[in-house]
Amino acid sequence: MVGKRVIYVCATDAHGTPIEINARKAGKDPLSFVMENHEKFKKVLDEFMISVDNYHITHSDENEKIAVEMFENAREKGYIYTKEVELLYCEKCERFLPDRYVKGTCPKCGAEDQYGDVCEKCGATYTPFNLKNPRCAICGSMPVVKKSKHYFFKLSAFEEKLKHWMEEAPLQEEVKNYIKEWLEKGLEDWCISRDGPYFGFKIPEEENKYFYVWWDAPIGYIASTANYCKKAGCDWKKIWKGESHSIVHVIGKDIIYFHYLFWPAMLMASGFRLPDYLHTHGFLTVEGEKMSKSRGTFITAKDYLEKVGNPEYLRFYFAYHTSNNITDIDLSREAFMAAINNVLVGNMINFVYRVLSFLHKNFEGKTIGVETYEQEEFREVMGLIEKARESYEKWNIKGAVETIDKLASIGNSYFQQHEPWKLVKEDKKMAHKVLSHSLNLAKDICLMLYPVIPHTCGKALDIMNINEISWKLCGRKLEEGHEIKRPEILLRKIEKVELF
Repeated sequence: MVGKRVIYVCATDAHGTPIEINARKAGKDPLSFVMENHEKFKKVLDEFMISVDNYHITHSDENEKIAVEMFENAREKGYIYTKEVELLYCEKCERFLPDRYVKGTCPKCGAEDQYGDVCEKCGATYTPFNLKNPRCAICGSMPVVKKSKHYFFKLSAFEEKLKHWMEEAPLQEEVKNYIKEWLEKGLEDWCISRDGPYFGFKIPEEENKYFYVWWDAPIGYIASTANYCKKAGCDWKKIWKGESHSIVHVIGKDIIYFHYLFWPAMLMASGFRLPDYLHTHGFLTVEGEKMSKSRGTFITAKDYLEKVGNPEYLRFYFAYHTSNNITDIDLSREAFMAAINNVLVGNMINFVYRVLSFLHKNFEGKTIGVETYEQEEFREVMGLIEKARESYEKWNIKGAVETIDKLASIGNSYFQQHEPWKLVKEDKKMAHKVLSHSLNLAKDICLMLYPVIPHTCGKALDIMNINEISWKLCGRKLEEGHEIKRPEILLRKIEKVELF
């Protein structure tokens, strides 16, 4: 909307032990399981109006080719080496056991039936060797210790380069502080291979060794770009190896370590450019608690659509709470209804609809010539339009929405103060001016809110006969005699929410 060309890419993560485990539970092979969910994810993206330019999957030809290329580049420069390590091995299943294929008793709290990497009861982290009474999660047998050759990436060689990048890049301060702590402790080299059977890409020249999922998963960004460029006729290497584009990642705070340490080191080692910015956000909680199936607060996109319906209400709620820090967002019934009924519908959309309906009813939907935002009541408006744009660009979506809400409050106050329902009987020309001023502001509110609720704002702008969705129209007055179409209800308040 501000004139920048944006390519928005993403992908379904396909590989790794958790995928294998869940596929096994579902009675499916990993690829079928992943592809089934991939289609579900694409459907949800469409239903919630998420306009991804290219939604790919990490189990792709592009991803495998680039993963191998990055591996070979890093190995050629001496950043990849092999060494033997001791691992748990199930003699009955004839396989090495990844962390999630080992179960036992938590060494900290004594909880039974816990996985080999983390206790779901007390949250302790450990290795499978720390578990008491370990057993194979597949067959229940007691595993033995066996040696296996594995590939390691020299993460430790990139400590100074990562420190420099951390200081220079415009990253979130709270995330920088996390990373600095890890860097001060010193980085350990990273095992990037897994023994088969494993759902992933084979390492070149190996029969039963595969890339660890976190080697190829972030490469999905590059692979999805390559897949997009194949269809769009562009060169993905110019984007990921040149300086003509800006690259931004949007991630959750649970994967900070991988994206701020492993991933940039991988890119440095293999001749790719680093992201210009990583935006990290918090988690979603429900009624102040982590999502929980037992408490009835585990909510899927499908649940929301079935119980609430309009995806724009949820889009607005998230936008209204998403700042440029890593604070969690809490989804509560009370806060959800307040945001939708009082802020979105009661203030923003109420103002837009009042203006449209009153102008259409009393002046055949046509404006009169007015100066835009020069009178006392609107003195703040141009500054607030700029503030909203800056907030969007700084990833402070909450700040942008709050600014737009303030503009709607200015509009409603102006409308109430001048009482056009009385003016139309006493001073029709003045009433016409009030409504023409108000229509300009309503137009700007809908343009600024369009990224958040595109369907509703798109419908309102269509009624206003605004055919271009562009930020440059904000603050630009409509011509005298501009005619709107017959208005219709844009959004209704929520009576009740039975989501959880």
